[in-house]
Amino acid sequence: MDISTSLKSLLLAIRQYKNNRSLLNASQLQKQIEDVSALKCGGVLFSGQVLPSECLSGLMEVAGDPNSSHSLTGTIISLLAQFAAFDGETKEALYNSYNFPGTLAAIIHCNRSTPEEPLVLQCLNVLQCLTYNLRTVNCISHIHELVSFLMQHSTNDDILKACLGLMANLCRHDISVQSHIKSQSNVKAFYRALINFLGHNCLTVVVFALSILSSLTLNEEVGQKLFNAKNIHQTFQLIFNITVNGDGTVTRNYAVDLLVDLLKNPKIADFLTKYTHLPVCLSEVLGLLHSKDPDTASKVMELLVSLCSVPVLRKLVCEAVLRPLAPRLQPGTRKAVQTRGSEPSLALIHWEVIGSPLCSSAQSFVELLLQEVLLLIQSPDSLEGDQLLKKHCLRAGRVVNLLLDILTLDSQTFCHYHNMMLVAQRLSPEVCVSQVELLLSYSQDLTGSSCSISNYQLRQVCSWVVLKTLELMSHLRQQMPDMETSFYRILQDQRMVTPLSMALTSSCREHVQIALRILFEAAPLPDFPSHVLGDSIAANNAYRQRDGELSIRSGSSAGEEVSFIGKSFPLIHAEPSETASHSIDSLIEKLQNGVEEKVKDVHMSEIIDVYEQKLSALASKETRLQDLLEAKALALSQADRLIAQYRCQRAQAEAEARKLASLLKDTERRREDLQTELNDQLLEVERLKSDSQQLLEHNGRLQAVADQHQELKSTYNQLLTRTLEEVAEKERQIKALKTDVLEKTRNIADLQNELRRYKEQLQEMEENIAILRKELNKTEQARKDVSIKASSLELQKSQLEVKVEKLEEELSKHTHMIAMIHSLSSGKLKGDTTANLSL
Repeated sequence: MDISTSLKSLLLAIRQYKNNRSLLNASQLQKQIEDVSALKCGGVLFSGQVLPSECLSGLMEVAGDPNSSHSLTGTIISLLAQFAAFDGETKEALYNSYNFPGTLAAIIHCNRSTPEEPLVLQCLNVLQCLTYNLRTVNCISHIHELVSFLMQHSTNDDILKACLGLMANLCRHDISVQSHIKSQSNVKAFYRALINFLGHNCLTVVVFALSILSSLTLNEEVGQKLFNAKNIHQTFQLIFNITVNGDGTVTRNYAVDLLVDLLKNPKIADFLTKYTHLPVCLSEVLGLLHSKDPDTASKVMELLVSLCSVPVLRKLVCEAVLRPLAPRLQPGTRKAVQTRGSEPSLALIHWEVIGSPLCSSAQSFVELLLQEVLLLIQSPDSLEGDQLLKKHCLRAGRVVNLLLDILTLDSQTFCHYHNMMLVAQRLSPEVCVSQVELLLSYSQDLTGSSCSISNYQLRQVCSWVVLKTLELMSHLRQQMPDMETSFYRILQDQRMVTPLSMALTSSCREHVQIALRILFEAAPLPDFPSHVLGDSIAANNAYRQRDGELSIRSGSSAGEEVSFIGKSFPLIHAEPSETASHSIDSLIEKLQNGVEEKVKDVHMSEIIDVYEQKLSALASKETRLQDLLEAKALALSQADRLIAQYRCQRAQAEAEARKLASLLKDTERRREDLQTELNDQLLEVERLKSDSQQLLEHNGRLQAVADQHQELKSTYNQLLTRTLEEVAEKERQIKALKTDVLEKTRNIADLQNELRRYKEQLQEMEENIAILRKELNKTEQARKDVSIKASSLELQKSQLEVKVEKLEEELSKHTHMIAMIHSLSSGKLKGDTTANLSL
């Protein structure tokens, strides 16, 4: 599916969703957004055409609607953030033309009660990227609500980085936001929270907090305490450490911006000149130039330029750049090693930084400079895409400017001649010719392509680089004969009309001057298209005049865009003159009536050549007029679109006017309140005058308190010394306790071993107990049997005892009877009988 079809499908899905916000339409719209995201069509979306503009406006409206689902809103934000991260012009269009930051701020405001939502974090991150390095943010709707939200949730761990980073962007260079923050009732608590963040373990949070504090308090009492002579050196060390060892490019960028802002304060700049570790820190920062990250290199350059703005530091920067890096001791080694790749000067050459006239101390680097720079001017194999072409043109233009600076440096000295010979030896005519041919061909292609502002600007860049390259060839043509031949051949090329006409009619003085220098060289050449150049200049002036009239009729904003549209077409259009038409007619008549009768000295072939040249010129002019008509038709369609946009903007302006009216009423009410407060303050001033006398008396008492404070301070120092001694004693006790702990740990290990042995013995005893229980059961059973037998024996015993008693009774009776019998007998017989009875 091509881009146009995808955009039409997207616009249809947006309209269906706006008419009926069902789940089906929402899913269809989300699918269309994902399809457009996969096509990488950022250049078309932001080309200013009607269909892409309507798509973007619709997406903004859907994203800003509180009733849209978080999933759909997040998809739209991801798509637009992807385009903003890809191209700076796209980012600017999202910011200015479509008010994307205002939409994001409105989404955050609608979800302010649920800051933990992923959508809120996404909006904060995108806002941070959009507002970085932008000075004017007052156009963002809900700006004060957004600032209040950031202050309230600056301690929320989930969105901490995003809140602080966005707050740093909003506070920087914006006095209205700073004033709003300072007028809040919780500003002191906010300051305390920021100061606490200076000890955070994340360097990104630290640099965000320090940036906010510098923007808000640098010229106040809090800032004077934070950035005073005692603390500023630690602050410098912290900023340089973050710059060198930061968590990423974003952290490094904010650290550099912070130092650049601080250097604008003369007092802090003076502190930096007295910072003893500055040469070492500067050396570390220059080491970052050897990385492959262009953003990092750009920030390092910005820092160097800021340091050079302090006169005392310029010499230090120059020495640090031009001297080789000193060896450093790596941790764990005793040998000094070169931790960076090469000298900072070579790194600067690699990043194309040297654009100003070189000083005499840098002459030894010119040859190295040329080796690096001439590689950058080589024409690439392919320049598909406007972004690659623009990038190459900008880079080639800077390189050519650098070479021209080298060639024009000290033109009356031997150094100038030496530089001229160095450049002539290393720069071949083929490189310049291929560069000009490439840009002229692309410029012609752009002339016939679609009309847009970016297209016209790209043609301007191509034309400017062509003219600068020709100026370079002009300087070197005396030292290089082949260069002179190539130079004159290019000047007679028909395609040179476009860059010359654009430069001669430009509003830039430098463009006009270089075009005039080239024109003075080209005008005497026999095949130089001077007539075509004149027609092109006249057509360009006519365009400018019509654009001015259109701007007056249609309004400044509409006229500006139509003007760009007109300029994007070829500037070599002109109406066929009456003289040329008359000459053609007369020539045809002569050919019909017979040339020999009137022009006897002119050959027929010459007349036919003139005839063919005139006809080709007329055909070319007719084609250009057709292009002009197409441009006018497109301009009318663009004007209709601009009228529609104007009506939309007018409605928005009326809404803003109503809002401003309500704000005015609130302001009037607040003014009356402030007037009342002012009267109260005047009364308060009178009371303060009476209190001032009491304060003077109180001051005397405070002096006595100050003396007591000195005594207490000395006592405190003594107590502090004693406390330190006690701390040392406690540390010794702690060491002894640690030794005891280790001994007890070993004892515990031994006891654990014994416990394991006891457990094993216990297991064995349990097994023995089980065996004994079995035997006990058997014994118990035997005991029961014995008990039964014992009971039977007891019974028998009782029975026997009864019988024995009976027998004893009978025996006693018998004994008694025997005794009675024996009593009757003699004693002897009685004694024998008794003995027998006893027995």
